Amino acid sequence: MLETKQNILVLMADQLTPFALSAYGNRVTKTPRIDALAREGVVFESAYCASPLCAPSRFSLLAGKLPSNIGAYDNAAEFPSETLTFAHYLRAEGYRTILSGKMHFCGADQLHGFEERLTTDIYPADFGWTPDWQNPDARPTWYHNMSSVIDAGPCVRTNQLDFDDEVTFTTRQKLFDIARERNAGRDARPFMMVASLTHPHDPYAIPRKYWDMYADDDIDMPSYRDSLDACDPHSKRLRHVYEADRTPPTDRQIRNARRAYYGAVSYVDDQFASILEALEQAGLADDTIIVVTSDHGEMLGERGLWYKMTFFEGGCRVPLIVHAPKQFNARRVPDSVSHLDVLPTLVEFARGEAPQSWPDSIDGRSLVPHLRATGGHDEAIGEYLAEGAIAPIVMIRRGRFKFIHTSVDPDQLFDVAADPFERENLAGDERHAAQVAEFRAEIARRWNLDALHQNVLKSQRRRHFHFAATTRGTIQSWDWQPHVDASQRYMRNHIDLDDLEAMARFPAVEH
Repeated sequence: MLETKQNILVLMADQLTPFALSAYGNRVTKTPRIDALAREGVVFESAYCASPLCAPSRFSLLAGKLPSNIGAYDNAAEFPSETLTFAHYLRAEGYRTILSGKMHFCGADQLHGFEERLTTDIYPADFGWTPDWQNPDARPTWYHNMSSVIDAGPCVRTNQLDFDDEVTFTTRQKLFDIARERNAGRDARPFMMVASLTHPHDPYAIPRKYWDMYADDDIDMPSYRDSLDACDPHSKRLRHVYEADRTPPTDRQIRNARRAYYGAVSYVDDQFASILEALEQAGLADDTIIVVTSDHGEMLGERGLWYKMTFFEGGCRVPLIVHAPKQFNARRVPDSVSHLDVLPTLVEFARGEAPQSWPDSIDGRSLVPHLRATGGHDEAIGEYLAEGAIAPIVMIRRGRFKFIHTSVDPDQLFDVAADPFERENLAGDERHAAQVAEFRAEIARRWNLDALHQNVLKSQRRRHFHFAATTRGTIQSWDWQPHVDASQRYMRNHIDLDDLEAMARFPAVEH
């Protein structure tokens, strides 16, 4: 049995590739707080998101389900309210469930099991960012383009800095509020809190403090930069959709983008450090499990690709660190695991054991055997159904190999252990013909790709029409509006001054 009812703090970054962290072998970036968590915790060396795009990845992380099983096709797909998330499960176990920061919920439900949400989201909650597979040559005006790379460099402020500073502030304040409420005997429940930053997501702009932490000579350049002609078909479509074919960056621009990205990674580390400082000061650290992850990776110019949207390692691999030194010895797990596995893991943390039955099906498996070094699985499954695709793309990672399949492009098979940069596609090698056939048979059992393709197209058509209709006349927003009751904050005449000061001071003064 695990020690139950521990607090759980999920520290989440956006578009943070593990290859930019020293805990995963990077020799450039400076991330002392994440490094310390990794030294004392369990580091999953081969963790994958379920879809290399913000919203589908986050919905799958929360629900423990593949995107196609919840309709989480792209960044403008509605997250159905009936979908159970780990916030629902932990709330049912008696936890306070709290969210601060980005989660990219689309639709009217902006809580999805969280009892409290401390900030708005940085991204819109409507259907305006719906892709259009029936018009694959169009470049969406709202989507990534290469300005993030071309204009990379130092800045004073950005909207992302405004947002993440708020996330850090509200998270710290809530930790202190929790401590004060416990001290006053008002709410002794354990908490599960997600603090979700939007850095180091592009655009690659960061204050001078973080830019100057690195020098040009420190910055490693992409290991391989494929020409457009040498790209696989999906990579060509990606380079078209974000205009890398039209405005390829110079070496100077690539270096600037990577330098600013590394600076943003250090900024993330500082925000995590500030949150963990508050956790310690509030007296909550010894009873809190910390989980560090990101929604997906970042290609950073490798193969001529940027951002994510690909099942190459840079796009779909994620950091995953579990820090609970009183329960799990520090170790590194080489097996491939998935974001889908987080929900059953958190539920087991809360209950002390896996449920005998679930109120709904899930696609993940608990990571507790890996954390205890008693076994565990070695498999990650992924789907990509958004921009740059013209049909569903699926991925299976098991053992040494990764298999990527879509009906419109040639198969890809990589021996990731021997070929970590995925330079040699083994799918056409006769020596691997039987293995390819096995993977294709498994895909046929797991998915009806033709039906999934039609479901995606139908959903896109509905959402395009929905957005066009609901942006005529008076527009009613789904965006989350945080509620703050000013009558209960700071000094108010209906609260006795001594009582107010005593409640607000932490730790309490002993008389």
